This record gives sequence, C-alpha cells and structure tokens, in this order.
Amino acid sequence: MTQLHVAVALDGAGWHPAAWRSPAARPHDLFTAAYWTDLLAEAQRGLLDFVTIDDSFTIQSADHFAADSRTDQVRGRLDAALIAARIAPGSAHIGIIPAVSTTHTEPFHTSKNIATLDYISTGRAGVQVRVGGLGGEAALFGRRPSPPALSFETLATPEVERFIAERFDEAADYIEVVRRLWDSWEDGAEIRDRATDRFVDRDKLHRIDFEGRWFSVRGPSITPRPPQGQPVVTVLAHSTVPYRLAARQADVVFVTPHDPAGAAAILAEVRQEAAGAALQVYADLVVFLGADAASASARKEHLDELDGAELFSDARILAGTAEALADHIEELHQLGYDGVRLRPGVLPYDLTAVTDQLVPLLRRRGLFRDRYPATTLRGQLGLDRPTSRYQSISVGTDA
Repeated sequence: MTQLHVAVALDGAGWHPAAWRSPAARPHDLFTAAYWTDLLAEAQRGLLDFVTIDDSFTIQSADHFAADSRTDQVRGRLDAALIAARIAPGSAHIGIIPAVSTTHTEPFHTSKNIATLDYISTGRAGVQVRVGGLGGEAALFGRRPSPPALSFETLATPEVERFIAERFDEAADYIEVVRRLWDSWEDGAEIRDRATDRFVDRDKLHRIDFEGRWFSVRGPSITPRPPQGQPVVTVLAHSTVPYRLAARQADVVFVTPHDPAGAAAILAEVRQEAAGAALQVYADLVVFLGADAASASARKEHLDELDGAELFSDARILAGTAEALADHIEELHQLGYDGVRLRPGVLPYDLTAVTDQLVPLLRRRGLFRDRYPATTLRGQLGLDRPTSRYQSISVGTDA
C-alpha cells in the first residue's frame, strides 16, 4: 500500500469553541509567537507533512452568517501569513500553509507574501485559498456591495447560488494571477555579477498581462521566482462549485466526508472534475483522542457542556482512541484518498496525541514514513517543480 500524507489544521486553542477552557489548553499564549512556534515544532516532531493556519476577516462567531455577542468563546486572531513568516525560520522540514482570503485582498499582494514565505522557509510554503464575502466582511472594507441575505434557508436560492458561483470564479482568476506572477521571473533571473554590474537579467522578467472580469494585472512581480517555483495551493471544498475551483487551480483539496459512502462519492466527483489533473485529495477530520473511547468522548462532552451546545462541524468528528482513528484513516486511504488533515479539538493536547500515538501506529501499518523525504513541500508531497510558463518568451528590457 502506498503511504499517505498527514497534515494538521491549527486554529486558536483548537477546533472546539470551548477548547480554551480545557486545562490542557494555553489561552494566555494564543497571541504570542512562542505558542505558534511550539505547535509547529510539535507537528514537525511527528513528521507531519504540513500545517495550515486558519484565518478570516470576520471575528469568530457561533452564527455561521453573522457576528454574535458571546464572550465565552475565543474571539480575535493573528494574521496567518505573518504567523507563518514568524515561525518558519525555527523549523527545518515541515510545510507551512496560511489561509488567505481572495475576496478582499489583491492577488499581487498574496503572490508577494507567499513567495517571500517560500524564501523564508527555504521552499516549504503554501497557501490555503479562502473565499470570503460572508458575515459582514464587505462592511469592513467598504469597496463592495453587501451580499444577499445569507442563511441555511437561503443557500439554495438562485440569488445566493449566483453570488457564491461568482465568488469562486473570482477566486479562480485570483489564483491564476498569483500563479502567473510566481512565474513572471524565470529561474536564474538574478545574475548578481559584479564584473558586469548586472544584478538581474531583464530578459528573464515577464509581464503577465492578465485581463479578466475582476483583475487587470500587468506584472511582473517584484519578488524573484519562489524556491519551489510554485508554492503549494490548497482549497477547502464542500460541494461542486468549490470542487471545480480546486480542480482548476489547486494542488491539494480538503474535503469533508462524514461516512464511507459519502467519502467514496465525494472522491469520485472531485476526480471527475479534476479530469486527470494531479490534484491530491485529503479528508478533514476533527479529532479528540484518549486512552480509550470513553475518556475521549467524555472530554468532548465536557467541552460541549461548557459551550452549551453539542459541537457542530463541517467535517466528521471522531472522539476515540488513536487506533480507532488509524482504522478510519486507513479506510479512507483504501478508498483512494491521498491523505488526511486533522483538526485537533484542543491544542496542544490533541496535536501531541497525534504525534505520540497516531503517527507510530500509522508507521507500523506501513502507511506513514519515518523521515522527511525531501527538502521542499512540493517534494514531500511528490509534486514536480514546474518550469516557468514564460521560460521560452523573450521580451527584451520592457518588463
């Protein structure tokens, strides 16, 4: 059996809204660099492929479509890309993927930020593209009209479906601009030749001249081509529209199956949309681990009681032993999934349980490696380093 990829999603004190109230959490450290550095070090100790760092422009809320007034849950977050840049130099092998919104930012800025992160991390950067536009984001920026009224009841209306489709089409163009900007400097464009007083070969810098409905970008970038050529692009997807975005533009897609039948159906749809493209598919799982199933369930139920409601998640929630989790992961891998992205219920507790308990089990089953196989994130994931699309174009010195 081929080996699988294991990643972990980091967000605040963990993926349970009451996680910060657990004795195993570190709520006083959430806004410190040391907290995030420690989490990354723990994930690297377990040889995990990468971490993602969640982010959003709207403050956390128990309401999926609007802000709330609760004061008993974590509110506020640091910028994911800046966290990634801060903690990257303290690591040596693990990939680092911050979430970036495509709705209220410019692709030129993102291309520069992630390219810089790729240099800082020596080739271990990626980006999780996040489509925004919900929960009052438009009012924070004042540049777009407010979206139609959103709720679970209105999601299937033509107006909302059209709005969502447009946001994802915009995201596809956004990623295309970012990718072209990463390619706009050929490899070796920086000469650094004192003898000829030439630092850069202008013939190896290229305009991208992108013209679309949402963006008009001339280029080139002001940052040389990233060490990976193209940092890894990831997308979280729950339905056909985001599956299509992932198929068009991503290297990795995170999906959220809740049972074996759903897992098989989602994988088949994503593969069909990808039409043979090298898109890796990972299943997201929220995990609460314990020495036995009863203790793990009790941990989660106690947090539910503190929060006043049973945990709801887009992803499947597993509370049990590391062995039971390994069984489920193996089942997903047998279905054809390339990997899993685990969302620890409580940080750092469940992350440490993953590295101490789950990883050795997967390794004994021949599902996971015992060392990092490459020096870059693309290499670890088995992705080729692409050549710049502009490699054969000569534009003189007008770039």
